[in-house]
Amino acid sequence: MFKFLHAADVHLDSPLRGLENYEGAPVDEIRGATRRAFENLVSLALEEEVAFVLLAGDLFDGDWKDYNTGLYFVKCMTRLRKAGIPVFMVLGNHDAANQMTKTLRFPENVTLFSSRTPETVFLENYNVSIHGISYLSRVVSKNLASDFPPRDPHSFNIGVLHTCLNGREGHEFYAPCSVDDLVSKGYDYWALGHVHLEEQVCKDPWIVFPGCLQGRHIRESGPKSAALVSVDNGEICAVQQRHVDVLRWRLCRLDLARCQTIDEVFDQARNILQEELDKAEGRTLAIRLILAGKCAIHDELISTREFLAEELRSIAVDLGNIWLEKILFQSQRMVDFNELVGEENPLGELLNMVARVDNTQHDLYEWIPDVAKLKNKLPASFFDVERSLFPDSREQMDEFHNDVREILLSKLLAGKEKP
Repeated sequence: MFKFLHAADVHLDSPLRGLENYEGAPVDEIRGATRRAFENLVSLALEEEVAFVLLAGDLFDGDWKDYNTGLYFVKCMTRLRKAGIPVFMVLGNHDAANQMTKTLRFPENVTLFSSRTPETVFLENYNVSIHGISYLSRVVSKNLASDFPPRDPHSFNIGVLHTCLNGREGHEFYAPCSVDDLVSKGYDYWALGHVHLEEQVCKDPWIVFPGCLQGRHIRESGPKSAALVSVDNGEICAVQQRHVDVLRWRLCRLDLARCQTIDEVFDQARNILQEELDKAEGRTLAIRLILAGKCAIHDELISTREFLAEELRSIAVDLGNIWLEKILFQSQRMVDFNELVGEENPLGELLNMVARVDNTQHDLYEWIPDVAKLKNKLPASFFDVERSLFPDSREQMDEFHNDVREILLSKLLAGKEKP
């Protein structure tokens, strides 16, 4: 019996984006999260005494600027070399985009598969044949799976491939292939990369996306892991997802329907954040908090939301190990003001005026090209904070318009919901 680890999409030293910097936020816990997650992977390999480690692409990020990232990787691989653990890896689209990746000298226990044609490495001690191919360039539209050799009938066969399969939402359509393409090769296990969400595509044979090691933004929320595979008598007896992330992203919704006062909002927020913290197993949390639902305090929430946001951040700091990545106010009034449009009273006249503005909202779309040109002239770092001020799509423009509308109504009405 032997075990091996399958990981992918490490994106070593890739910065975590979208995090607001405020007093008391756990900056030290955030910085270097991808490195510490990779250290957890190496430690897991040593603890489990695995036979080998597979890295299925995008170990590095496309824009690493110097050799410090590469030297750090070499240092981690040296720990595995001293334990006699070999590593087999392929280049993914992000790896191939950086020339430094191609010139980095790997330790002797690291095998990098060719980008010209699939290669096969045979491990005599375990009777395992590992087949793999790297990306030659960032964009690979060819079906690389079709070039893999047929299985070696006398050994346990593994394929290592960076692919989108037949497509996955949010991922570039690189090295596309079908499940049938992979099954037809007769391999026992396909170690895939490129898709950041963990997915066991098939179990006969095993076709696995382990997901990324460390979430880097809110779209990569939830636990992140590597696959620990156990093989006995030439057959897979277990595939376990082992969590190695150090920072966990979560999307939390606070239902305002039960809140009659602002203090009740704070109490409910504290309870939700504490529940998430209890489930995080000691990890730091990056949480996007959404305040939503019909409630009697809608106008008060909107008109004082800057104060509320600071108080909510204070609660997070008090609980510890929580970073509020963003706070979204999506509450609704108990009264539907649309029903009052046209009423012959001051409130009705005001709402009728707002409705006329809403009807001209399509005119805002004409600004989108101009906004896009402006954004291209500004430094990228500016948008880490000010992105919301520059909507450049219909959806963002609608959200921006509705947000301004609610703020103006709340201030004009001063919390009164009846004519």
